[in-house]
Amino acid sequence: MMWWFNRFAVWRAGGKAVRITADDPVPASSLDGLLVGGGDDIGPTLYGGEVRPGIRIDARRDKLELGLLDDALAARKPVLGICRGSQILNVAFGGSLHEDIYETYGDIPKLRTALPKKTVTICPGTRLAEFLECDRCRVNALHHQSVDRVGEGLRIAAEDRHGIVQGVETTDPDRFVFGVQWHPEFLIFSNGQQRLFRRLVRAAAGGA
Repeated sequence: MMWWFNRFAVWRAGGKAVRITADDPVPASSLDGLLVGGGDDIGPTLYGGEVRPGIRIDARRDKLELGLLDDALAARKPVLGICRGSQILNVAFGGSLHEDIYETYGDIPKLRTALPKKTVTICPGTRLAEFLECDRCRVNALHHQSVDRVGEGLRIAAEDRHGIVQGVETTDPDRFVFGVQWHPEFLIFSNGQQRLFRRLVRAAAGGA
């Protein structure tokens, strides 16, 4: 379902999405930009974590996405990571993850919804704040993992009231590399959230 919403969001922004899977890979050289969407947990051995029972890991997808990210970043192509995509983007930059936010942050409410019922604060002076044109946004939440140590070359761009990282972005002002923990593709009536996709498509076409 996430794929179809992302495809629709890219189409609305004027782009064309190509689905990539481990069974149907596409070389990064044929892409103008990369969007990495949501899905299963990332293998904890990739960031120094512990393998725990009961978590769903797709090692083939991990390998595929890290390879695509390496190629896209090396070619300075625009990248947008969503939920899991934001997490694996952080891993690609050498960062780590909290394997379970409910263990790390203690007694926080368990929220799992595609509806905009969570408030996040966008960090002042970030490009994410510029794109979304807000300092506090209502978003959805479908995750139980999050960014822990931020990868070198990234910075925190959004947090929630518990201090959980909700967005990261590159420290290089000349590049388009962003990750958001929520799912903007589901927020189809939010102009600010859909602006992320328009900016991605613009950057993929060679714009700012």
